[in-house]
Amino acid sequence: MSDSEGKKAASSWLNVAVDYGPLLVFLGVYRMNAPAEPSPAGELGAIIYGTGAFMVAAVAALLFSKWRLGKVSPMLWFSTALIVGFGGLTIFFGDPTFVQLKPTIIYACFGVALLGGFFMGKALLRILLEAAFEGLTEQGWLKLSRNWGVFFLFLALLNEGLRAQLSFESWLWAKLWVFLPLTFLFTFSQIPMLLKNGLSFEERDEPLKNEPPTGS
Repeated sequence: MSDSEGKKAASSWLNVAVDYGPLLVFLGVYRMNAPAEPSPAGELGAIIYGTGAFMVAAVAALLFSKWRLGKVSPMLWFSTALIVGFGGLTIFFGDPTFVQLKPTIIYACFGVALLGGFFMGKALLRILLEAAFEGLTEQGWLKLSRNWGVFFLFLALLNEGLRAQLSFESWLWAKLWVFLPLTFLFTFSQIPMLLKNGLSFEERDEPLKNEPPTGS
């Protein structure tokens, strides 16, 4: 493997860690503090501890991205700001609804923004990701923005449905076992369209795994 390929692979894994690391921290801390016997007070305590760890991990991931990758995408800035904001509300009011609403708001905002940009003829995904897909045409960027916009709105509706039907712990696990696989599957489903619109795998500057975050 060449130095260039090695750096791309490392960058790809770092982006995955930055996107999903805070969620794994949330799950770990929540499980460590979850009561052995069902208890509303114990459950709330576990949620608050997990939320606090989630906030710290999100900020740490942002700083790590800036230090190691040399940049922070607008999407990561926005996601981290909402994690800290809604996490703070969850802790202050003792209500997990706030942290559960955060993904819905992220997905809905990105979905509306991307679709609005598409209808105005602007590929906002390129700006939000700060990614360069070598050879991808403007039409390809527009289609990618449109497709991600629709997918984000789907995720917003899915999050609301799961939030209404599942317990907090089940909803939290769904973030890992439902949203994460769906995001990867959707990402790779876009490859044929990207290739038809000029994407080159050989010389592009950013790895394909620089997909938008899952709103963790």
